[in-house]
Amino acid sequence: MPLIDSHCHLDDERFAEDREAVIQRALEAGVSHMMSIGTGDGPPDYEVAIRIAEKYDCVYATVGVHPHAAKQFDNESPARLADLLKHPKVLGLGEIGLDYHYDFAPRDVQHRAFLDQIEVAKSAGKPIIIHTREAWADTFELLENHWAPAGLPGIMHCFSGGVVEAERCLAMGFYLSFSGVVTYPKAIELHEAARVAPADRILVETDAPYLAPVPFRGKRNESAYVVRTAERLAELRGVSIQTVAQQTTENFRVLFLNGHFV
Repeated sequence: MPLIDSHCHLDDERFAEDREAVIQRALEAGVSHMMSIGTGDGPPDYEVAIRIAEKYDCVYATVGVHPHAAKQFDNESPARLADLLKHPKVLGLGEIGLDYHYDFAPRDVQHRAFLDQIEVAKSAGKPIIIHTREAWADTFELLENHWAPAGLPGIMHCFSGGVVEAERCLAMGFYLSFSGVVTYPKAIELHEAARVAPADRILVETDAPYLAPVPFRGKRNESAYVVRTAERLAELRGVSIQTVAQQTTENFRVLFLNGHFV
């Protein structure tokens, strides 16, 4: 029952003391690969996930500037990201997007960093990984106008919407990545989206160390716990966890690896 954690933050300081053990527990739980998201603390360090991916065969990486760090995105950032996207273990650009919950960067600054990174990914032909929080309308507007016409895929990381948002994401060619939030009892609209999402467009993730699934909610999350998310997704969809594991792993391979592992 191999699973892939399609989104985790292995560089986070909460893993500083036991990162290797965390990765080993994931492997023992049946998680064959993890994708470490390379936003870190933002520029000037773009390589936080690459360093981990180079050390562990089971880890892939992304590069990108999170909306929280949009103020650190500068004139040199696009060229630096474009260069790092050539690394053989860097599979995509992200997480990028808009966050209106915290507004750590002014919204116009977030928009500029988002659009500039969209252009970098389009030029490289790489998928993007989207972070959107309390910003659906602007996220959709920017993606529909500036990303969708390119015909390239992407991931809605930690998808938190309902059926309406899911359909709009799917129409643009995005995959929906379900996190531990899908195990939360009150996430009713998300549960419905999880039931109806096409099997060939779903992924599972932890967003570790954040958003631990039930029964670990409130604790530090880690990649091994993606099994709990997959179990809940299978329950909602009325299929076996083996089916969810096989489908989400295949989807990851198709999206990022042309059907192969590297």
